[in-house]
Amino acid sequence: MNKFEQLGLNESLLLAIKDLGFENPSEVQEKAIPVLLEQNTDLVALAQTGTGKTAAFGFPLIQKIDAEDRSTQALILSPTRELCLQITNEIKQYSKYIKGLHTVAVYGGASITEQAREIKRGAQIIVATPGRMQDMINRGLVNIKNINFCILDEADEMLNMGFYEDIVSILSDTPDEKNTWLFSATMPAEVARIAKKFMHDPAEVTVGSKNSGSKTVSHEFYLVNARDRYEALKRLADANPDIFSVVFCRTKRDTQAVAEKLIEDGYSAAALHGDLSQAQRDGVMKAFRGRQIQMLVATDVAARGIDVDNITHVVNYQLPDEIETYNHRSGRTGRAGRLGTSIVIITKSEIRKINAIEKIIQQKFEEKTIPSGIEICEIQLLHLANKIKDTEVDHEIDNYLPAINEVLDGLSKEELIKKMVSVEFNRFIAYYKKKRDLSGEKGGDRERSSEPREIRAGDPVRYFVNIGARDDFDWMQLKDFLKETLDLGRDDVFKVDVKEGFSFFNTDGEHTEKVMSVLNGFDLNGRRINVEISKNDGGGNSSRRDHNGRSGGGRREGGFRGERSSSPRGGGAFGPRSESRGESRSSDRGPRREGGFTRGSAPRGESSERAPRNERRSDSAPRRSDSSAPRERRPRRS
Repeated sequence: MNKFEQLGLNESLLLAIKDLGFENPSEVQEKAIPVLLEQNTDLVALAQTGTGKTAAFGFPLIQKIDAEDRSTQALILSPTRELCLQITNEIKQYSKYIKGLHTVAVYGGASITEQAREIKRGAQIIVATPGRMQDMINRGLVNIKNINFCILDEADEMLNMGFYEDIVSILSDTPDEKNTWLFSATMPAEVARIAKKFMHDPAEVTVGSKNSGSKTVSHEFYLVNARDRYEALKRLADANPDIFSVVFCRTKRDTQAVAEKLIEDGYSAAALHGDLSQAQRDGVMKAFRGRQIQMLVATDVAARGIDVDNITHVVNYQLPDEIETYNHRSGRTGRAGRLGTSIVIITKSEIRKINAIEKIIQQKFEEKTIPSGIEICEIQLLHLANKIKDTEVDHEIDNYLPAINEVLDGLSKEELIKKMVSVEFNRFIAYYKKKRDLSGEKGGDRERSSEPREIRAGDPVRYFVNIGARDDFDWMQLKDFLKETLDLGRDDVFKVDVKEGFSFFNTDGEHTEKVMSVLNGFDLNGRRINVEISKNDGGGNSSRRDHNGRSGGGRREGGFRGERSSSPRGGGAFGPRSESRGESRSSDRGPRREGGFTRGSAPRGESSERAPRNERRSDSAPRRSDSSAPRERRPRRS
């Protein structure tokens, strides 16, 4: 007997399961399906992303729906339109042999009147995002006052995205006697609050430990200088030639910038974020599923709809604002029993976050060093050799062999092999032989000042920075930019004084290392930020904060000596750096990666979906990226 049959599923569902090729239920399915089929109960199920939660609630829900009754009987809420569409498609596949059962997706970015029309025709199951569902309720376009089932999928992510009030309002419009099934990867306080308010003595199903990470995912981190973050990403991609990955950034702006740089540098990459239209998102996801894209750069919000089982790596280009979100990111890989790797690129100031994540996922990170250029060349060379060995020969080439043999006549086997692999190898060795080694640079040039002095944690430190009014900053905007970029509190940045081409600001000494490591080398609209410690603290030794951010001083002390900027944009008070203080500009291109989906930077559309707090505020911040040195471009592959 098939294991799915043992769970109590009916013949129609078993036929659909057979068509889909499912053989054995996952752990969450094995635990949840019998409970939901046998009992009219509320349920809280905690399981990681990629463990088969949609089928765990989808199978019993379909079996309990009355297909002859055309009224709405069930509502499934999910955080994003991608996940909404994914769940809808899966429910339709599961119910393909049940005549008269209709499922409708309700989400932003599509016609609300058409969605309302589909529901009116008869939809027993509605799958919706909270924002659009609340809109439809407010307009009187949908009636959920008599539903029997309400499912909250990815509940923690919906609440993390700011949908708490919408969810409470929607649930308040449903009958008390319905069954509520809550599925989540983690159980933060807001999820527990929802469960307590709207659920009655729920059954509990937990796969693994609460909030723990998947055992099929290994975790590793790479410590780099802030200015080397993008270069580190490229090297990690080169060191994994078969990489098929999701690269996570915190904001839409950074996501777009990193994707554009990767495409420009020859990688098959694309961006996925909330500013893309639905058509653009669908195009990017279609290309990604077809492996035309090897590196999908995404925000946490947009990535909720990614359901691809063979992702090899998740790369945390920037750690999320909420540590719990790391679990959702790493759950994109290691799915369906496959092994996966979650990579974190961090600076020294972020080490404490690694410790915090380890406690949550109950797994240890392995610290690794960025591969050297020679190591990458060796990896690429062996990858090429294996690729040649495994290539299937199309015998149409036999027609061209006489001419080819004539060209290659006189070459020995060894010479032929050398020349063949050198076609690729020469590109990598030419690119990397002049690049410095990123491994082992734990401090780099972080602690620079014109006149070093002892800095104690409680003392105020005055900084000089080469951005000012000509970069569209006033003192308040600069203070906000510094707080956000440095992840500091409201009162941690003070005595901000903005001049035409430069500025001053203060922090306590405990933040000095972070200021120097994060800001030095930051790219601001093509402008490289430089920070130095001033000789004074901006007004005596008092640690009093001037909460309006202004200081009385304006006389520049310390810092650079008025050299002109070497940035392509020019301006500012800083000039060309010596080789010891940063990489020189180079126009050579490095080895081009395979693939070639080069439209990840599609024009931005409008999204009606709500974004997390950090994404909503990102559009008001100046554009920046973590790559500081001008990019060296990779030569195209032949």
